[in-house]
Amino acid sequence: MPEAAGLRGSNQSGMRAHNERLVLSLVRQNGALAKSDIARMTGLSAQTVSVIMRALEQDGLLLRGEPVRGRIGQPSVPMSLDADGAYFFGLKIGRRSADLALVDFLGRTRGARRRVYRYPTPDAVMAFVAEALPALAAQLPADRRDRIGGMGVAMPFQLWAWVQDIGAPQSEMDAWRDRDIQGELTALAGIPVHLQNDATAACGAELVFGTGDRPKDFLYFYFGYFIGGGLVLNGQLFTGRNGNAAGVGPMPVPGPDGRMHRLFSVASMSVLAAQMEADGQSSDQLWKDPDRWDVSEPVLSAWMDNAAKGLASASLSAAALLEIEAVLIDGWMPVAVRAEIVRRTEAALYRLDLSGIEPPVIREGTVGAVARALGAAAIPLSQRYLIDQNAAARDG
Repeated sequence: MPEAAGLRGSNQSGMRAHNERLVLSLVRQNGALAKSDIARMTGLSAQTVSVIMRALEQDGLLLRGEPVRGRIGQPSVPMSLDADGAYFFGLKIGRRSADLALVDFLGRTRGARRRVYRYPTPDAVMAFVAEALPALAAQLPADRRDRIGGMGVAMPFQLWAWVQDIGAPQSEMDAWRDRDIQGELTALAGIPVHLQNDATAACGAELVFGTGDRPKDFLYFYFGYFIGGGLVLNGQLFTGRNGNAAGVGPMPVPGPDGRMHRLFSVASMSVLAAQMEADGQSSDQLWKDPDRWDVSEPVLSAWMDNAAKGLASASLSAAALLEIEAVLIDGWMPVAVRAEIVRRTEAALYRLDLSGIEPPVIREGTVGAVARALGAAAIPLSQRYLIDQNAAARDG
């Protein structure tokens, strides 16, 4: 991150919470930093930074590293995030499975539970959480359980509208219309609960916990039962007015028959599952283990080709509108399959007419199959401990 990068601190006493979030955000983005680094990046006084970092260390959120001696002056002491500083639950409610993960402050999964079903119902999800949540909390030492700071829930919005697509009884799926899942989970867990679209949450996991160089503006695709997406602009997750921004599934793209189709009808795992069943292969194993797919090469290759062409067309449309730097592709799939889809998408993009367009870089996501549950956990973490970079720029 460049120095300052729009993030400026306030030396006023009333802004301590703002400044603490600012420090934690910088350490998360850059790794271990000394007080002098923070002061230079934020414009805060050395004294203010010392007070903040001392408080964060006392609260167990920062760890003191070994002093680094320079040629002159006092040695600098790098401070890094303490993995045990806080924990969060991430719940993914999917169309074929539910996952609950306990995640530490660094985004590492400390424990996880999974339930596979034919279709999701509120009762089934609540029963799963009631069983899995205490078992996961018990994996932490008793004196650390009060550091569980909240639960995020990543789920498709309006699940009742997808009855025909997932083969579920309308009567059972209609239960989602009237159930206050957020309220029920809050009462069950006794901690704050936040809801977000599942693909948006996966994009949030890439933004908060992803590794390597993260572009400031990127479109994100996640392969699940249906393909979904997220959008990052100026280093911030952009959710839109109703939380559905970059819901890429309905985007019109050319299909294998030369006609226009919605992206999720050519690039979803449900499409692969249907093609496997038509070929006499069971698709049940797709939902059990993302690292072990047993799919015949002709079926898999044809699906990847069509998915890549759809992704290329959607990426071109997005690039024409937003001038995004990169497109990141991730999903519930083996790493080798993800890499091949990225390769084919890039090739398909460059076969399109790119006149007047600066084509985005096509890259693999770095979080993988667990992105939705991990992204769910990132919601309460971000709410409590990170700062809106755009708000910081406005405050500066």
